[in-house]
Amino acid sequence: MNATIRTTIAILAPVLALALAGCSSTPAAPAQAASTQAESLAVTDAWVKATDTDMTAGFGLFENIGDEPLTIVTASAEFSDMLELHETVENESGEMKMQPKEGGFVIQPGESLTLQPGGDHIMIMALAEPLTAGDAVTITLGFDDGSTVAMDAVVKDYSGANESYEPDASMDMGDGE
Repeated sequence: MNATIRTTIAILAPVLALALAGCSSTPAAPAQAASTQAESLAVTDAWVKATDTDMTAGFGLFENIGDEPLTIVTASAEFSDMLELHETVENESGEMKMQPKEGGFVIQPGESLTLQPGGDHIMIMALAEPLTAGDAVTITLGFDDGSTVAMDAVVKDYSGANESYEPDASMDMGDGE
C-alpha cells in the first residue's frame, strides 16, 4: 500500500502544481526584444562620390524611426582603412572648412539628418583603389550603444558643390598636425 500511495503522490504532485500556477493572479510579463540604435536608423539615397584619388565622401538621408535619440559615432568599410564623420563649419575668416564631428551625428526621434556635399558627410580616406561610378560599396555605421548597421551605397559621379576631398593645410583632420 505504501508503494501505491507514493505512486499516486508522484502522479498528482505535478498536476496540482500546474493547477495552482494557473490560479495565479499575476500573468508572466512577455519577453521584449532589446531595441538598438541601429534598428532605429532608416537610410535612403546613400551614395559615395566616384574618385580616382585616395579620398572621397559618403552621403545620404538618415532618419531616426525610433523613440530614443541615436548617435552615430563611427564608420568603417572594407574598401578603406580610414573613415571619419565630418561636419563643415565656418572658420574665423568666413571660409568653410571640414573637420571631424565631435560626439558623432545625433539624430532625435522622428528627425532626419542629410549628409550632403558641402555639409555633413562621411569622409573616406586611404582608398586602396579608385571608386568608379556604378560600383556598389558597403559602409558600416557604429552607434554609441555598441550596435552597428551595414549601409549599401552606390558610387556616382558628382561635380555640383565643387568641393575637393584632397587634404590641404586648411583641412583639420583631427590628427594634431
